Amino acid sequence: MSDSKPQTVSVNPTINEAEKIVREALSQRKTLLIVGNCWVHYKGRASSKLEPGERILIIKKDGSLLVHRSVGYEPVNWQPPGCIFHAQTRNNLLEIHAVRQRPPETVQVFFDKVQMASALSLRDSGEFALYASEEDMQKAILAEPSLLEEDFKPISFEKKVEPGFVDVYGIDRKGRLVVVEIKRKTAGKEAVLQLAKYVEAVKTRTNREVRGILVAPDIAKDAQRLLETLKLEFKALNPKKCTEILKRAKTRRLEAYLGEETGHD
Repeated sequence: MSDSKPQTVSVNPTINEAEKIVREALSQRKTLLIVGNCWVHYKGRASSKLEPGERILIIKKDGSLLVHRSVGYEPVNWQPPGCIFHAQTRNNLLEIHAVRQRPPETVQVFFDKVQMASALSLRDSGEFALYASEEDMQKAILAEPSLLEEDFKPISFEKKVEPGFVDVYGIDRKGRLVVVEIKRKTAGKEAVLQLAKYVEAVKTRTNREVRGILVAPDIAKDAQRLLETLKLEFKALNPKKCTEILKRAKTRRLEAYLGEETGHD
Protein backbone atom coordinates (compact mmCIF):
# COMPACT_ATOMS: atom_id res chain seq x y z
CA MET A 1 0.00 0.00 0.00
CA SER A 2 1.78 3.14 -1.23
CA ASP A 3 1.70 6.33 0.83
CA SER A 4 1.38 8.32 -2.38
CA LYS A 5 -2.03 6.88 -3.22
CA PRO A 6 -4.74 9.56 -3.03
CA GLN A 7 -7.21 6.86 -2.04
CA THR A 8 -7.37 3.26 -0.95
CA VAL A 9 -10.60 1.33 -1.31
CA SER A 10 -11.09 -2.28 -0.32
CA VAL A 11 -14.31 -4.29 -0.66
CA ASN A 12 -14.86 -7.15 1.78
CA PRO A 13 -11.37 -6.89 3.31
CA THR A 14 -10.22 -9.16 6.10
CA ILE A 15 -10.06 -7.62 9.56
CA ASN A 16 -6.28 -7.32 9.26
CA GLU A 17 -6.55 -5.64 5.85
CA ALA A 18 -9.12 -3.22 7.21
CA GLU A 19 -6.82 -2.37 10.12
CA LYS A 20 -4.05 -1.40 7.67
CA ILE A 21 -6.42 0.96 5.88
CA VAL A 22 -7.51 2.47 9.20
CA ARG A 23 -3.90 3.04 10.24
CA GLU A 24 -3.12 4.61 6.87
CA ALA A 25 -6.03 7.04 7.17
CA LEU A 26 -5.21 8.00 10.75
CA SER A 27 -1.46 8.44 10.23
CA GLN A 28 -1.86 10.45 7.02
CA ARG A 29 -4.90 12.42 8.19
CA LYS A 30 -7.11 11.06 5.46
CA THR A 31 -10.85 10.66 5.61
CA LEU A 32 -11.73 7.14 6.75
CA LEU A 33 -14.93 5.40 5.67
CA ILE A 34 -15.84 1.96 6.97
CA VAL A 35 -19.02 0.01 6.30
CA GLY A 36 -19.64 -3.13 8.31
CA ASN A 37 -21.13 -4.85 11.33
CA CYS A 38 -20.15 -2.98 14.46
CA TRP A 39 -21.10 -2.06 18.00
CA VAL A 40 -20.16 1.02 20.03
CA HIS A 41 -19.29 1.73 23.67
CA TYR A 42 -19.20 5.28 24.96
CA LYS A 43 -17.84 6.48 28.32
CA GLY A 44 -17.74 10.06 29.53
CA ARG A 45 -20.08 12.18 31.61
CA ALA A 46 -22.61 9.46 30.84
CA SER A 47 -22.26 6.03 29.23
CA SER A 48 -23.99 4.17 26.42
CA LYS A 49 -23.83 0.96 24.43
CA LEU A 50 -24.98 0.52 20.86
CA GLU A 51 -25.76 -3.11 20.06
CA PRO A 52 -24.38 -4.78 16.89
CA GLY A 53 -25.69 -3.73 13.49
CA GLU A 54 -24.49 -2.85 10.00
CA ARG A 55 -23.42 0.79 10.04
CA ILE A 56 -21.21 3.44 8.49
CA LEU A 57 -18.22 4.83 10.40
CA ILE A 58 -16.67 8.11 9.25
CA ILE A 59 -13.51 9.61 10.71
CA LYS A 60 -12.55 12.96 9.20
CA LYS A 61 -9.10 14.46 8.96
CA ASP A 62 -9.95 17.02 11.67
CA GLY A 63 -10.38 14.20 14.18
CA SER A 64 -14.18 14.06 14.25
CA LEU A 65 -16.02 10.74 14.35
CA LEU A 66 -19.52 9.78 13.27
CA VAL A 67 -21.39 6.48 13.34
CA HIS A 68 -24.43 6.40 11.06
CA ARG A 69 -27.25 3.92 10.76
CA SER A 70 -28.64 3.08 7.32
CA VAL A 71 -31.53 5.51 7.89
CA GLY A 72 -31.77 9.05 9.23
CA TYR A 73 -29.41 11.98 8.80
CA GLU A 74 -28.13 12.26 12.37
CA PRO A 75 -25.30 10.06 13.67
CA VAL A 76 -26.18 7.64 16.44
CA ASN A 77 -22.75 8.20 18.02
CA TRP A 78 -20.33 11.03 17.37
CA GLN A 79 -17.33 12.94 18.63
CA PRO A 80 -16.32 16.50 17.64
CA PRO A 81 -12.97 17.41 16.02
CA GLY A 82 -9.74 16.92 17.95
CA CYS A 83 -9.99 13.27 18.95
CA ILE A 84 -6.94 11.05 19.38
CA PHE A 85 -7.34 7.65 17.73
CA HIS A 86 -5.94 4.19 18.30
CA ALA A 87 -6.65 1.09 16.18
CA GLN A 88 -5.84 -2.55 16.79
CA THR A 89 -6.95 -6.07 15.90
CA ARG A 90 -7.71 -8.41 18.75
CA ASN A 91 -9.57 -11.73 18.75
CA ASN A 92 -10.40 -11.14 15.07
CA LEU A 93 -12.12 -7.86 15.95
CA LEU A 94 -11.11 -4.48 14.59
CA GLU A 95 -11.15 -2.00 17.47
CA ILE A 96 -11.06 1.76 16.92
CA HIS A 97 -10.78 4.00 19.98
CA ALA A 98 -11.45 7.74 19.92
CA VAL A 99 -10.38 9.74 22.98
CA ARG A 100 -11.10 13.31 24.04
CA GLN A 101 -9.34 14.85 27.02
CA ARG A 102 -11.63 17.84 27.68
CA PRO A 103 -14.15 16.68 28.66
CA PRO A 104 -12.74 13.16 29.18
CA GLU A 105 -14.62 10.88 26.79
CA THR A 106 -13.95 7.61 25.01
CA VAL A 107 -15.73 6.00 22.09
CA GLN A 108 -14.86 2.42 21.17
CA VAL A 109 -16.09 1.00 17.86
CA PHE A 110 -15.77 -2.76 17.30
CA PHE A 111 -16.08 -4.42 13.88
CA ASP A 112 -16.36 -8.17 13.42
CA LYS A 113 -17.06 -7.86 9.70
CA VAL A 114 -16.07 -5.14 7.24
CA GLN A 115 -17.85 -4.78 3.91
CA MET A 116 -15.85 -1.81 2.71
CA ALA A 117 -12.92 0.26 4.00
CA SER A 118 -11.58 3.44 2.38
CA ALA A 119 -8.83 5.91 3.14
CA LEU A 120 -9.46 9.03 1.06
CA SER A 121 -7.52 12.24 0.42
CA LEU A 122 -10.35 14.68 -0.14
CA ARG A 123 -9.81 18.26 -1.26
CA ASP A 124 -12.55 20.76 -0.55
CA SER A 125 -11.93 24.50 -0.71
CA GLY A 126 -15.35 25.44 -2.10
CA GLU A 127 -17.44 28.00 -0.27
CA PHE A 128 -20.85 26.92 0.94
CA ALA A 129 -23.64 29.30 -0.01
CA LEU A 130 -27.08 28.61 1.39
CA TYR A 131 -29.81 31.05 0.47
CA ALA A 132 -32.31 31.60 3.19
CA SER A 133 -36.03 30.94 2.97
CA GLU A 134 -38.57 33.53 4.10
CA GLU A 135 -38.84 31.60 7.37
CA ASP A 136 -35.06 31.87 7.83
CA MET A 137 -35.21 35.61 7.16
CA GLN A 138 -37.98 35.87 9.75
CA LYS A 139 -35.91 33.93 12.30
CA ALA A 140 -32.89 36.15 11.63
CA ILE A 141 -34.90 39.33 12.26
CA LEU A 142 -36.30 37.86 15.47
CA ALA A 143 -32.78 36.85 16.55
CA GLU A 144 -31.24 40.20 15.57
CA PRO A 145 -33.97 42.88 15.34
CA SER A 146 -31.45 45.56 14.33
CA LEU A 147 -31.47 43.95 10.89
CA LEU A 148 -34.72 45.83 10.40
CA GLU A 149 -33.69 49.00 12.23
CA GLU A 150 -32.09 50.09 15.49
CA ASP A 151 -34.25 49.71 18.61
CA PHE A 152 -36.90 47.66 16.84
CA LYS A 153 -38.52 45.27 19.32
CA PRO A 154 -40.46 42.27 17.99
CA ILE A 155 -43.67 41.45 19.82
CA SER A 156 -44.80 38.40 17.87
CA PHE A 157 -44.55 36.59 14.55
CA GLU A 158 -47.15 34.92 12.34
CA LYS A 159 -49.68 37.24 13.97
CA LYS A 160 -53.21 36.44 12.78
CA VAL A 161 -55.06 39.33 11.16
CA GLU A 162 -58.13 39.24 8.96
CA PRO A 163 -56.31 38.95 5.57
CA GLY A 164 -53.75 36.38 6.82
CA PHE A 165 -50.64 36.27 9.01
CA VAL A 166 -48.13 39.05 9.69
CA ASP A 167 -44.55 37.75 9.38
CA VAL A 168 -43.14 39.92 12.18
CA TYR A 169 -45.01 42.35 14.42
CA GLY A 170 -43.27 44.80 16.74
CA ILE A 171 -42.65 48.31 18.07
CA ASP A 172 -40.15 50.93 16.89
CA ARG A 173 -38.15 53.34 19.03
CA LYS A 174 -41.03 55.88 19.03
CA GLY A 175 -43.56 53.33 20.23
CA ARG A 176 -45.24 52.92 16.85
CA LEU A 177 -46.52 49.50 15.83
CA VAL A 178 -44.62 47.93 12.93
CA VAL A 179 -46.02 45.36 10.51
CA VAL A 180 -43.30 43.48 8.59
CA GLU A 181 -43.86 41.50 5.40
CA ILE A 182 -40.91 39.37 4.19
CA LYS A 183 -40.08 38.21 0.67
CA ARG A 184 -36.97 36.22 -0.22
CA LYS A 185 -36.94 37.43 -3.84
CA THR A 186 -37.48 40.81 -5.52
CA ALA A 187 -40.74 42.19 -4.14
CA GLY A 188 -43.49 43.08 -6.63
CA LYS A 189 -46.75 44.97 -6.45
CA GLU A 190 -48.57 41.96 -4.95
CA ALA A 191 -46.27 42.03 -1.94
CA VAL A 192 -46.93 45.75 -1.46
CA LEU A 193 -50.70 45.25 -1.62
CA GLN A 194 -50.46 42.34 0.80
CA LEU A 195 -48.55 44.50 3.29
CA ALA A 196 -51.09 47.32 2.86
CA LYS A 197 -53.95 44.95 3.76
CA TYR A 198 -52.14 43.82 6.92
CA VAL A 199 -51.43 47.40 7.97
CA GLU A 200 -55.06 48.43 7.48
CA ALA A 201 -56.23 45.37 9.45
CA VAL A 202 -53.97 46.29 12.37
CA LYS A 203 -55.09 49.96 12.25
CA THR A 204 -58.72 48.95 12.78
CA ARG A 205 -57.74 47.30 16.07
CA THR A 206 -55.63 50.08 17.61
CA ASN A 207 -55.43 53.85 18.07
CA ARG A 208 -51.66 53.85 17.70
CA GLU A 209 -49.71 54.81 14.60
CA VAL A 210 -48.90 51.80 12.44
CA ARG A 211 -45.96 51.48 10.04
CA GLY A 212 -45.66 48.90 7.31
CA ILE A 213 -42.21 47.68 6.21
CA LEU A 214 -41.63 45.38 3.25
CA VAL A 215 -38.42 43.36 3.62
CA ALA A 216 -36.80 41.77 0.56
CA PRO A 217 -33.46 41.64 -1.28
CA ASP A 218 -34.80 44.15 -3.81
CA ILE A 219 -38.02 45.76 -5.00
CA ALA A 220 -39.39 46.25 -8.52
CA LYS A 221 -39.67 49.85 -9.76
CA ASP A 222 -43.46 49.78 -10.13
CA ALA A 223 -43.73 48.23 -6.66
CA GLN A 224 -41.53 51.01 -5.24
CA ARG A 225 -43.84 53.67 -6.67
CA LEU A 226 -46.89 51.91 -5.23
CA LEU A 227 -45.16 51.57 -1.88
CA GLU A 228 -44.49 55.30 -1.73
CA THR A 229 -48.07 56.09 -2.77
CA LEU A 230 -49.43 53.95 0.07
CA LYS A 231 -46.89 55.49 2.51
CA LEU A 232 -45.26 52.19 3.26
CA GLU A 233 -41.54 51.50 3.62
CA PHE A 234 -38.94 49.17 2.15
CA LYS A 235 -35.94 47.55 3.81
CA ALA A 236 -33.39 45.75 1.63
CA LEU A 237 -32.15 42.57 3.32
CA ASN A 238 -29.88 39.98 1.74
CA PRO A 239 -31.00 36.41 2.50
CA LYS A 240 -27.33 35.36 2.61
CA LYS A 241 -26.75 37.75 5.53
CA CYS A 242 -29.69 36.12 7.34
CA THR A 243 -28.12 32.71 6.80
CA GLU A 244 -24.83 33.91 8.30
CA ILE A 245 -26.63 35.29 11.37
CA LEU A 246 -28.52 32.05 11.91
CA LYS A 247 -25.30 30.08 11.48
CA ARG A 248 -23.56 32.20 14.13
CA ALA A 249 -26.52 31.77 16.48
CA LYS A 250 -26.50 28.01 15.91
CA THR A 251 -22.75 27.85 16.57
CA ARG A 252 -23.18 29.72 19.85
CA ARG A 253 -25.96 27.34 20.91
CA LEU A 254 -23.87 24.32 19.95
CA GLU A 255 -20.87 25.58 21.90
CA ALA A 256 -23.06 26.14 24.95
CA TYR A 257 -24.59 22.68 24.52
CA LEU A 258 -21.22 20.97 24.21
CA GLY A 259 -20.17 22.68 27.40
CA GLU A 260 -22.98 20.96 29.30
CA GLU A 261 -23.85 17.77 27.47
CA THR A 262 -21.98 14.89 25.89
CA GLY A 263 -24.02 14.71 22.71
CA HIS A 264 -24.41 10.94 22.84
CA ASP A 265 -27.15 8.33 23.22
